[in-house]
Amino acid sequence: MTTREWRGVIDQAVSLGARRAQFIGGEATMHPGFEPLLRHAIGAGLEVEVFSNLTHIRESLWELFSVPGVTLATSYYSDRADRHDAVTARRGSHARTRANIIEAVRRGIPIRAAIVDVLDDQRVDEAREELRAFGVRSIGTDRVRSVGRGTTSAPEVSQLCGRCGQGKAAVGPAGDVWPCVIGRWMRAGNIKEQSLAEIVTGETWRSIVATIPAPRPGRACNPDCKPSQGDGSDCAPAETDACDPSFCNPDG
Repeated sequence: MTTREWRGVIDQAVSLGARRAQFIGGEATMHPGFEPLLRHAIGAGLEVEVFSNLTHIRESLWELFSVPGVTLATSYYSDRADRHDAVTARRGSHARTRANIIEAVRRGIPIRAAIVDVLDDQRVDEAREELRAFGVRSIGTDRVRSVGRGTTSAPEVSQLCGRCGQGKAAVGPAGDVWPCVIGRWMRAGNIKEQSLAEIVTGETWRSIVATIPAPRPGRACNPDCKPSQGDGSDCAPAETDACDPSFCNPDG
């Protein structure tokens, strides 16, 4: 996808009534067209969340992140550098992410943090307390799911939140469109071949979404296929009560 094509995706989404967008990766901030695309989304009137590992944030990005309507999200795995870096497989990533979380809070930029429980000795509780001490108020936890990079076998639709494709869509780097960013095996079409409107109103889209188990009543949870927001609540996919749809953010 070229920067021009991504700009077209943003325009198509807005024309369909989208109010929010999420830039995610990979690492979205490393894309050569990231800054102009973020400016374009802001100019189109979208609220934008940038999900970043916060390891390479240049000054021009801080200026953009400070624009009203832009929020940040990041993953933070442990209060200990060796445990965090063991998950990311990037030595020094903990120090950079930690420093930039603190910088975002200092600048007054809204930021939420996701803690995914990966290692037995990860110190999730300690990581949550450290984030609170930094001033982060939106902290979610989750477990590794049998989808995407977390799977060791065939992906399972039961691992999804149950609200995929309902008012949101994800567009991948080659133009593929999915009902959820972690449901990348559920390809409904490609933006290079069809318009976004044709894809999300088409029969393939409807049939894919119909295969996803609906949420079951019992527990409330943020239905955005990311760690649930709140104080350590664990979002159990396909076992949750219907939530306020205003919390649903497109994950791609």
